[in-house]
Amino acid sequence: MQAAPTAHVDTFARDHLPPRQLWPEFDLSGVPHLAARPRINAAAELLDARVAAGDGDRTALVFPGGRWTYTELLDSANRIAGVLRGELGLVPGNRVLLRGFNSPMMAAAWFAVLKAGGIVVATMPLLRSREIQTLADRARVRFALCDARLMEEMPARAVERTMVFGGEGELERRMAGQPAAFANVETSAEDVALLAFTSGTTGQPKGAMHFHRDLLACADTFSAHVLRPQPDDLFCGSPPLAFTYGLGGYLLFPMRVGAATLLLETATPPQLLAGIQEHRATIVFTAPTAYRAMAGMAKDFDLSSLRKCVSAGETLPLATFEAWREATGLRIIDGIGSTEILHIFISASGDDIRPGSTGRPVPGYTAALLDARGDPVPPGELGRLAIRGPTGCRYLDDPERQRKYVENGWNITGDTYRMDEDGYFWYQARSDDMIISAGYNIAGPEVENALLEHPGVLECACVADPDEERGHVVKAFVVLRDGWAAGEGTVKELQEFVKKQIAPYKYPRRVEFVTSLPRTATGKLQRFRLRAR
Repeated sequence: MQAAPTAHVDTFARDHLPPRQLWPEFDLSGVPHLAARPRINAAAELLDARVAAGDGDRTALVFPGGRWTYTELLDSANRIAGVLRGELGLVPGNRVLLRGFNSPMMAAAWFAVLKAGGIVVATMPLLRSREIQTLADRARVRFALCDARLMEEMPARAVERTMVFGGEGELERRMAGQPAAFANVETSAEDVALLAFTSGTTGQPKGAMHFHRDLLACADTFSAHVLRPQPDDLFCGSPPLAFTYGLGGYLLFPMRVGAATLLLETATPPQLLAGIQEHRATIVFTAPTAYRAMAGMAKDFDLSSLRKCVSAGETLPLATFEAWREATGLRIIDGIGSTEILHIFISASGDDIRPGSTGRPVPGYTAALLDARGDPVPPGELGRLAIRGPTGCRYLDDPERQRKYVENGWNITGDTYRMDEDGYFWYQARSDDMIISAGYNIAGPEVENALLEHPGVLECACVADPDEERGHVVKAFVVLRDGWAAGEGTVKELQEFVKKQIAPYKYPRRVEFVTSLPRTATGKLQRFRLRAR
């Protein structure tokens, strides 16, 4: 089917999609109701359609101190969209950077950008100024909506105009002068709606481009067939809305069925448990590290409202699965997804769960394990995980990385798996040098670059070091310059230095001082030798 003409006036995103021959093969047979529609605005489908169906008085968002109905959320989103179009001069296709905590205004702003025909570029609250500037430059962002509490790290020249929200913020004042109704832009189903950035192994961020149709497709596959939420469910979790994992769990999945979301600005394990207890949440999304921590605290909270628990972001250890089941009686729904494919594509729930296995391909997706030549391997053998389905990788202006992620129409995730005779997939290891720590993707070279800015560091290399609590942590091997002492004081100084340069969660939790780094005869760093140590 021929795609509908773009509604984007600013065609930057469409112009910087990878060449069609580098796209993965998209299989829309699992979502025929979406494949048949040339025009889709995901915000209209998730929000306006719910109100039109009579759900306006139902609770959409719950947060400490209050709640919004679907009508109230729609009203706010429409007014923000009015500000974007009428006062800032946004034209369809402009990129809008969103910077905020998990909050009602952040959710309303996300919907507003799509309603106005813009493209969302969401950022995590932990990001520092230099990282935000890099994303803004890569996406050529024109506008930003930023929580007042996060303005300190907002680069002064990152965008053409930043509007602050929170309390008596300018955005709220401007919203008051806008009508509660807004004429949604009739975007093509294949207009870019979301630019989701993920760290690359070189430290340069990769921008995954997702269409309006894609946002609904992940709800109509994993959520519809595996999670199977009900309208009376209350979702909650710990990932930021800027993560596609959090986006699905807080907005896409609940609002596709008229359910509600509990938004917590901070959700450490004890805060998340307290939120579940206080608000009677029924579905939780978090990472294995959090489940492991919460299992030891569960006895102190009333978690009887919980009925489903989802884990992703890193492999779920069997010991964590069992600890959580013993503490709560609940079996964790494990899953693997990626920013490139948008959300979870292998999972299992209920009686389909095999503890220790990630699960089977989500209906709508096909999975295979390939050898180095791209040929399928038989059950029981190790292979590179390859995925096809209604969503897939399209990197922003990055054909080199696109060629690496997509092979012969398959999305190659970078994970090594084993498949058993029954079609269940069992995670073995990452295939590349990405460090996955407590669900966060961390590029070793990015940490190295930050360390190298310290005057005492001559050379350094960062690798993943196994850790019982976080799966892996960043370990830095550091060669110091003359005059610097290799002691605990220097370790702490380097760690604090990195925290000020890049997002704090990326800092090296372990540091080992060495006299030299292992290299080949041509000078190439041998990270595998450091990992072996």
